[in-house]
Amino acid sequence: MANLDVRLITEANGATSLPGSSDSMELEAKEIKLWGGRFQESVTDAVERFTESISFDKDLYKHDIRGSRAHASMLAKQGLISVGDEDSILTGLDAIERRIQNGEFVWRADREDVHMNIEAALTDLIGEPAKKLHTARSRNDQVATDFRLWCRDAIDSIVERIKDLQIAMVDLAIKNAGTIVPGYTHLQRAQPVLLQHLLLAFVEQLDRDSGRLLDCRSRLNFCPLGACALAGTGLPIDRFMTSNALGFSSPLRNSIDAVSDRDFAMEFLSANSITAIHLSRLGEEWVLWASEEFGFIAPNDSVSTGSSIMPQKKNPDPMELVRGKSARVVGDLVTLLTLCKGLPLAYNRDLQEDKEPVFDSVRTVLGMLEVSAEFARNISFNQDRIKKALPLGHLDATTLADYLVHKGVPFRTSHDIVGKCVTMCLGKNCQLKDLSLNDLRMLSPIFGDDVYEFLGVENAVSKFSSYGSTGSECVAGQLQYWIQKLGTGQ
Repeated sequence: MANLDVRLITEANGATSLPGSSDSMELEAKEIKLWGGRFQESVTDAVERFTESISFDKDLYKHDIRGSRAHASMLAKQGLISVGDEDSILTGLDAIERRIQNGEFVWRADREDVHMNIEAALTDLIGEPAKKLHTARSRNDQVATDFRLWCRDAIDSIVERIKDLQIAMVDLAIKNAGTIVPGYTHLQRAQPVLLQHLLLAFVEQLDRDSGRLLDCRSRLNFCPLGACALAGTGLPIDRFMTSNALGFSSPLRNSIDAVSDRDFAMEFLSANSITAIHLSRLGEEWVLWASEEFGFIAPNDSVSTGSSIMPQKKNPDPMELVRGKSARVVGDLVTLLTLCKGLPLAYNRDLQEDKEPVFDSVRTVLGMLEVSAEFARNISFNQDRIKKALPLGHLDATTLADYLVHKGVPFRTSHDIVGKCVTMCLGKNCQLKDLSLNDLRMLSPIFGDDVYEFLGVENAVSKFSSYGSTGSECVAGQLQYWIQKLGTGQ
């Protein structure tokens, strides 16, 4: 037990206290729990090991200290503690925060969690005033407050990282102006599209990801502090003061809901999961395009890896891992959903298990976004290979059907005519633009000399004009919108 406990006494910078040190000896002589007044026996070693959360919830220390500062100031304003006690508490919290940041703070497993570690250390440091800090507060509302503050900051970090990837994609689009690539449906060649149009499709997806996160942020930005264990308190606290001090919109209206709600975390991980799926699709696109079969992109060596046995290999591993790590982000969401599925109101210790999937989801999504932006900045498009690939697949067939519609032919009829044109091309082993006017008129007398203005991928792309389409003017407008919105390409 002692060895495990020592491993759990981790400092903020990851260092550990050594067996036999004064810190580890403190653990062996267990101190009385801050909640231990009605207990006559200490918990067993197995229970202590199983129930501790300090090994992961110490990541909340900044938010815990911030909440305690706001709570102490409110208690003093309401006359529940003296101004002198408030000063002592705030000074002590400042000292503890510096010790944590400098790697000098010892996290103790026998103090269970981040809240008890900080409060007990504060008591060691300033004595009796520290014992007043928990007035009109429970660990239930305390952890809910810390967690919301942490998630709020995490959302801000992810949104910033999303913008960085969007900028990388827009810059990549600017560098490849005019490049036409095959567009696919069912992974079969469909119609020609501007490469810029395809890249901006991912920028649009990322923008919705950002919007979902910001929507989630607005819904989580309500303060649980002062809800106490579940029923509130009879003491004259001012929950609006603490809410304002912590940057929340307002206190949560219902104290039971305040301590038991984890909707904000589930919504957060749902938004993360959708972001991860979008990044996985981007990864799949680029992994395919980097293959010899496609050969459309060439990743730089700086974002590629090799094979331990095949010396010729150059693998787009970062994007394969982006694709793979989406699974764990979705798994984190499923973990949290399952955790909350059968919980009765109000707080239950099961909710201790909500932190790790959220922490993991955030770390993973931030990493996926960072490496995707890095990859986007370190690839080039193989223009020759793309041009050689464009004639395959009769990508201008739909534009040819539109030509007949312009001539007054019903679309279903024009669709049938062009289908027969494609069959003729297959027999002749040629492209639509290679068919003679006589060939075309054998299928419909409507065809005239102007039909060739609609054939070939360049002509086909130039004919797109609907809002949001891949036409040059439309895409130029889309690109300009994103340049202005993101402040890039200047």
